[in-house]
Amino acid sequence: MVNHLEIKKTLIEAINRGNISEQEFNTLAISIFHFQYQHNKTYQNYVDFIKKDTSSINHYSNIPFLPIEFFKSKDVTCLPKSNRDIIFTSSGTTGVITSKHQIQDIDIYKTSYQKGFEIFYNSITDYCILALLPSYLERSGSSLVYMFDDLIKKSGHQLSAFYIHNIDDLIHVINQLKPTKQKVLLLGVTYALLDLTESGITLNDDWILMETGGMKGKRKEMIKSELHNFLKTSFKVKTIHSEYGMTELLSQAYSYGNGIYQCVPWMKIIVRDINDPFTFVKQNKTGGINIIDLANLYSCSFIETKDLGRIDDSNHFEIMGRFDNSDLRGCNLMLG
Repeated sequence: MVNHLEIKKTLIEAINRGNISEQEFNTLAISIFHFQYQHNKTYQNYVDFIKKDTSSINHYSNIPFLPIEFFKSKDVTCLPKSNRDIIFTSSGTTGVITSKHQIQDIDIYKTSYQKGFEIFYNSITDYCILALLPSYLERSGSSLVYMFDDLIKKSGHQLSAFYIHNIDDLIHVINQLKPTKQKVLLLGVTYALLDLTESGITLNDDWILMETGGMKGKRKEMIKSELHNFLKTSFKVKTIHSEYGMTELLSQAYSYGNGIYQCVPWMKIIVRDINDPFTFVKQNKTGGINIIDLANLYSCSFIETKDLGRIDDSNHFEIMGRFDNSDLRGCNLMLG
């Protein structure tokens, strides 16, 4: 029997240390797999359904990846619901079934995003955080709002805050901060940042402007490079940073620019063949994104997403698009 408390202790120590060797990652991943296979009935049923021999797994690349659609129709959990701390839900239009991520240890999520931010951007207390996230704030259950609500509080800056539709207040705060040497992170959903450009406001060129994606049907979709060039020109900044995360994950990847993402050390991206989900492709070839997120200890750490992307020679990755919504790649027999 796998002791999940021992796994959690090892995982938290590795996250707080901020680096994980390849061997340690592999050992942790295999331990987490066996725990999740034993205790997550949805995952166990899927692994059995594809007839995977679990005793033969000796490397994380051999571990089965659960199609992300299961978070919409099944309980993807390892512990009883009485252990649940919170449920994160994805956004969606009316009538669309949304993903539900049942979080059974919120402290793991906090440790993951706090250390992840520190790895990429140093101490949160260095920043004033301005979060322009109207579509996320207008609904409950957003993991992104949970994360940035905590980071805003931990920044300790009196002007750090969320903004919904009070664009004039945001512009006033930006103008207050511009003459200072204060580090600023302006995080925004794509369509809201485009709305902000219409005010003509510019930012200091050393500020961090981070877009989280999402037109939410508010504006015409744009090619990512076109969008970033427009935002750079409009706000007078050198680069556009991005955050890659999702409801079903407890870790994030970040981009310093050009849409090239890096994972935190306890997260890995593996690219699968478009036509065969059980075969992986080489670097620089486009395929489906599979994610190992060790922080998902009590749900599922091995997820087959619907994103298309590729990994470069430095193990950085970019997102190229999405699979067609009708393509369930063989798991539809279990999704009912």
